[in-house]
Amino acid sequence: MTFDVDRVRGDFPALADGTAYFDGPGGSQTPRQVADAIAATMTAGLANRGTVTAAERRAEETVVGARQAVADLLGCDAGGVVFARSMTQATYDMSRALAKQWAPGDQVVVTRLDHDSNIRPWVQAAEAVGAEVRWVGFDRESAELTVDDVRAELTDRTKVVAVTGASNLLGTRPDIPAIADAVHEVGALLYVDGVHLTPHAPVDVVELGADFFGCSPYKFFGPHHGIVVAAPELLARLHPDKLLPATDQVPERFELGTLPYEILAGTTAAVDYIAGLASDAHPDVTRRRTRVRESMAALEEYEDQLFDRLLDGLRRIDGVRVHGSPKRHTPTVLFSVEGRSNREVYEHLAAAGVNAPASNFYALEASRWIGLGDAGAIRAGLAPYTNEEDIDRLLEGVAGA
Repeated sequence: MTFDVDRVRGDFPALADGTAYFDGPGGSQTPRQVADAIAATMTAGLANRGTVTAAERRAEETVVGARQAVADLLGCDAGGVVFARSMTQATYDMSRALAKQWAPGDQVVVTRLDHDSNIRPWVQAAEAVGAEVRWVGFDRESAELTVDDVRAELTDRTKVVAVTGASNLLGTRPDIPAIADAVHEVGALLYVDGVHLTPHAPVDVVELGADFFGCSPYKFFGPHHGIVVAAPELLARLHPDKLLPATDQVPERFELGTLPYEILAGTTAAVDYIAGLASDAHPDVTRRRTRVRESMAALEEYEDQLFDRLLDGLRRIDGVRVHGSPKRHTPTVLFSVEGRSNREVYEHLAAAGVNAPASNFYALEASRWIGLGDAGAIRAGLAPYTNEEDIDRLLEGVAGA
């Protein structure tokens, strides 16, 4: 397995203008293969899904193909792949469906490390039925969130625990399998926000122990929409609000309206692209799932080495404060520069063609918890197309801010 960053960069038209993109945690750039798949689907004959006409069959094949692609990416059952407008919408939909089974006195657990899309839907769903919300904090210096932190909030009334697979603000990767064991010991369900984890590490939903796992293809080269996966038998126990004529089949009962076929074709193309990132195996003889895992393992190793260069460089610059130091993390760093506002640094870097934005990035609770308030700080995240020159340009820009 080899990772050739120069080859990868050649697939991304957005890089042609020389911009160094460190805003991947908010959405990656897109390879031409994904854009081509979207355009080809939009200009082909399409209709509502069916089996009679060629257009109907094309739509059906697009949806089925996308479910299988996601299954190959995440190691889940294709029959449990639910498509949504966004991961936020998917979480709202699932929280409302699950809340139909809660009663006053039941409990929902959320963490202060999470993006608000994996907090507010649960808080609001609990409030609507009189359930209690219990909060899990994390270490303010290291940004570590441990299984003991979670276990301290679990009781026999816990129904759902919502936790991030990786913090989009601080990069922290909690021990999800250990948390899953603790959650399941009290008979609760685990809902994992995998939006920031999925682009950076091999994912196996079964190995993680997640009952629900959400992600967003636009964070891993795909188009803008959301996904949540679960075992089909678990989804069958939930009854979301839907239109009367709409099918009650799983997973379709959770998908409101006609699916965006061109977007799903783009998602399939994104998974295919990931499978070819660094795998030496030939696609005609090796399962896509195997090639995805090989490629993501090689990518993780590459990004870890590059991130060490970035982190070491930032720590050598006078006045730079790095927030958090989690042991297991994605290649994402949050930092501040003494004597400069976040906005000033953000704009200085942008003027130099380096995109590293400043915000709380919707991880509002985490930003407040570590003392940054609503303003947050500057975030730099790596992507598969990031190279050493990008790192050096960012460091030079920060040093001169």
